[in-house]
Amino acid sequence: MFEILLLLGLVLLTKYIIDYGYKNENYFKEKGIKYLQPTFIFGNSANLFVRKKPILDFFKDAYRAFPDEKIMGMFEFRTPFVVLRDPQLVKQLAVKEFDHFTDHRSVITTDADPIFGKSLIALKGNEWRDMRATLSPAFTGSKMRLMFELVSECAKQMAMFINEETKAKGIQSYEMKEFFSRMSNDIIATCAFGIQVNSLKNQDNEFYTKGKEMMSFTSPLRLIKFLLFMAMPKLFGLLKVKLIPESLTGYFTNAIINAIAYREKNNIVRPDMINLLMEAKKGNLSHQTIDRTDSEGFATVEESQIGKQEGKKGLSEDEILAQCFLFFLAGFETVSVATSFLSYELAINPDVQEKLYQEIIETNEELGEKSLNYDTIQKMKYMDMVVSELLRIWPPAIATDRLCTKEIVLEYGEGQKYKFNKGDYLMVPMIGFHHDPQYFPNPNKFDPERFSDGNKHNIVPGTYLPFGVGPRNCIGSRFALMEMKALIYYILLNFKIEPNEKTQIPLKLSKEPAMKTEKGIWVQLTPRSKV
Repeated sequence: MFEILLLLGLVLLTKYIIDYGYKNENYFKEKGIKYLQPTFIFGNSANLFVRKKPILDFFKDAYRAFPDEKIMGMFEFRTPFVVLRDPQLVKQLAVKEFDHFTDHRSVITTDADPIFGKSLIALKGNEWRDMRATLSPAFTGSKMRLMFELVSECAKQMAMFINEETKAKGIQSYEMKEFFSRMSNDIIATCAFGIQVNSLKNQDNEFYTKGKEMMSFTSPLRLIKFLLFMAMPKLFGLLKVKLIPESLTGYFTNAIINAIAYREKNNIVRPDMINLLMEAKKGNLSHQTIDRTDSEGFATVEESQIGKQEGKKGLSEDEILAQCFLFFLAGFETVSVATSFLSYELAINPDVQEKLYQEIIETNEELGEKSLNYDTIQKMKYMDMVVSELLRIWPPAIATDRLCTKEIVLEYGEGQKYKFNKGDYLMVPMIGFHHDPQYFPNPNKFDPERFSDGNKHNIVPGTYLPFGVGPRNCIGSRFALMEMKALIYYILLNFKIEPNEKTQIPLKLSKEPAMKTEKGIWVQLTPRSKV
């Protein structure tokens, strides 16, 4: 009897695997659009899953597969995605028809993880709208202006560390992804958690080591666990299995709770994210009618009317914890990736570096005895051009998705229609647009002049999307840009970024499912002679 039951179980399991392995096989064929032919189980994700192709090349190749098509199909495992290849369609669906595509796909739900499931990126529908409206006042230019001093302190601390190392050991070479991960960690620690650390000097501080462990999503075990979370969130919720171990989340949870309790008890006000979230908890955070720098910086995204509406009256403790975790997860990796690639581009493009240095010197002289501030760095035109071009050629976010929440028929050509049903997915391949010579000639060349006053009007709307598109764009674009600019300002003010024997030229990306390089990004920081 046992053998019969076992055999029956194997038969059912085999049937399930086969059914899933060929699920949606003819999905796009029946819809009448061109698509990448899926493989058994893996769809079009096999090259990523078995690490045969860098993630950036994976999405660029997919985008280029059907150059004459405005939309195309591809599969993430057996889940179909409609890929938008036309910037006008991106604007139409992600902005004008946003009410039909309000949500991201579910990755971590409240069933699977009560904390992460309450973060802004995971929320859906009205819950997302309320949270976006509640949080958006915390990320305006006026709030960044107050927080800039904390970022600047970390950047100055970084320059002092390099100076001390140079005096003690001579000119040093650094792996810049590791270097800027430590800097991003320190900036997040002070701005989001109210904790001051120096991760360059104290290499093994607990905040950094636990944060780095929490961010190790590309390890095989964590990656498999992440995929299972996406596939079976309710099951993981029932089993009480967490994507990130409680030993890690518990450390940061306690740090936030203790900081809030201490501030409330001692009436301490500090211009950081915890203070802003505490104000949101009280319902005291609202949009100001005038913000002088709110639209400065080419890459900065504009807040939609949704974000400017009245938000929730108060945040729960779990909601505050969720936003702090999101701030950590989003800021730790993306800014360190972008700034490390920027250090590489400045090293191999000394003419660009010299022009940026001259602007920094002029700015520093104009400041005199005053410290660098948010308004001043926002006025640095060439700095903004350099950072904007970096985010085009090496965007930390390669693609974004939307979930159809309400049926809609898309007309995308003469007599061409595509019906999106509720539950369907679309994808916006930002990296495809950024590297399309139709929109950016000679796309592999690092050329900040694309974003000069005389040229930036040539950029087709919808083709430059480093922080996403529509009302669900990145809420933290101002913070990320402020951080990148401050770090590069203080490095170039004091040092030349130069290639050496460790620098891989050209860079080759690793085949991990992340924006990582094969051999790291090595440069040397040579002190500038003081006249």
